[in-house]
Amino acid sequence: MTIEEMRAWKKELGYSYEKIAELSGLPVGTVQKVLGGITKSPRYETLQALELVFRPLRSVPDASVIKEESTEYQASKRQGEYDVLDYLAFPQEVRVELIDGTIYEMASPSDVHQLICDEINMRFREYIRKKHGKCITITAPLDVQLDCDEKTMVQPDVSIICDRSKFRNGRVAGAPDLVAEVLSPATQRRDVSLKMGKYMNAGVREYWIVDPVKKRVYVYEFEKDIFPVMYTFEHKVPVGIFDGECEVDFTEIYEYVSFLYPDNSL
Repeated sequence: MTIEEMRAWKKELGYSYEKIAELSGLPVGTVQKVLGGITKSPRYETLQALELVFRPLRSVPDASVIKEESTEYQASKRQGEYDVLDYLAFPQEVRVELIDGTIYEMASPSDVHQLICDEINMRFREYIRKKHGKCITITAPLDVQLDCDEKTMVQPDVSIICDRSKFRNGRVAGAPDLVAEVLSPATQRRDVSLKMGKYMNAGVREYWIVDPVKKRVYVYEFEKDIFPVMYTFEHKVPVGIFDGECEVDFTEIYEYVSFLYPDNSL
């Protein structure tokens, strides 16, 4: 999407610079400079973040995608007005999240991102099986209707759900016990601000933010007063919801994925 197209969408939707900054996670000044033509060569990451605000509105599916005849899909809806039916109307190959009525398109995960997710999930699963536990650990894509309302549906990278009754009709209804998000350039600001607040308020007990670039893990135990705790890829990270009995050794994980890093070092 070109900057000219973004300006046209801004005018069509009546978005202020402040609203676009809120939805994109960018500073207001950056949004003003890019869309105002002051910045002649914006960074790729900046353009990508801006495009994610408008792209879903450009590519919303036809009404025929919705199976419920009583529901009329409103392609002209503004961000903030979308609901779960709109979310479900997107083709399966288009990955999006719905947060408080706003649609966010999700870029395809990188190889590092996917491998780290798989390794974290594997270690969670090994511990749960060893303890004959009832918790389920699962990776995206999995629809999580976080607030059990019609305005939010997210896809956490890795989730642990200990209440199996939350699995309903192919999705999870309610908050997982633990969520781990592996950062990527397109979702970083959303994961560390907007989604963290949503997870905390919905009742997620523990939230991990894994930064593959800085090789750090930030652990938020929302049931405790002091957080976050920061670890590096040289640490074993204890799982709070399992009272620290389960530890994820990020040294081992990094050794497994390090061939994808240019410097190949911690």
